[in-house]
Amino acid sequence: MKRDLISITDYSKEEYLKIMDLAAEFEANPNQDLLQGKVVASLFFEPSTRTRLSFETAISRLGARIIGIADPGSSSTSKGETLHDTIKMVSNYADLIVMRHPLEGAARYAAEVSHVPVINAGDGANQHPTQTLLDMYSIVKTQGTLDNLNIFMVGDLKYGRTVHSLLMAMSEFENPIFNFIAPPELQMPKEYKMFLREKGIRFFEHREFTDIISEADIIYMTRVQKERFSDPIEYEQVKNVYILRNAMLEKTKPNVKILHPLPRVNEIHTDVDKNQKAYYFEQARNGVFTREAIISHIMNLK
Repeated sequence: MKRDLISITDYSKEEYLKIMDLAAEFEANPNQDLLQGKVVASLFFEPSTRTRLSFETAISRLGARIIGIADPGSSSTSKGETLHDTIKMVSNYADLIVMRHPLEGAARYAAEVSHVPVINAGDGANQHPTQTLLDMYSIVKTQGTLDNLNIFMVGDLKYGRTVHSLLMAMSEFENPIFNFIAPPELQMPKEYKMFLREKGIRFFEHREFTDIISEADIIYMTRVQKERFSDPIEYEQVKNVYILRNAMLEKTKPNVKILHPLPRVNEIHTDVDKNQKAYYFEQARNGVFTREAIISHIMNLK
């Protein structure tokens, strides 16, 4: 039976922990030819730097060959080919498909069409499960645990697929507390708040966070995503609503780490970069090891 990773809920808590262990193993020894002789298709129908390059690095370090699309304009989709036909065709060539697509639900549809495993590398504002797993690996590396953490999520919580997936995964662990900091236009969607209420997990909503930042174990900053707005005026009103500066970190906990799925625009000032509490570039590096772990798990190599 083929295994896909489309939503973070496709995995159990035990599988999250298995991925964490495998990622640590790959960090210690990243070059393992487990996919020798295999072909992996990298299909990116939406711009990406870190996700695409870290996946392709992971695939290369595992010894596979990469075929793919980095620019939809250079593929037959620009001629009107349907996603159904593209996936049917590519699954004849590859042993695994990694796909990013701007439409919510596209990855689930691709998994239904494909006869080889599909990994969702982000579908619209819906899910980004591999980002979540690398975020969790970053958290466990810096905090030593996934339990009893106070997680601040800041910025675009409406369209931010990374915070949606992370919230659902971290809710499987002991006693998380979530603090959502967003303007009214970008608040966490109701379905995720309902999900937390049903599980009895505490969350709080704020417009500002300078007065409460000292309570955080993890500060997860997000970019206000211009590409998700149909109204450019609405985007201009909220694009710089939160900017984290180094001075704001003076009274934070010694263990606090600042995460960001990147790319950043203005939401983390460059004066934060030299602070030991900044972890977003190391977080991106962790993506290679985590994606090696995910691929080897899906392909049943470990």
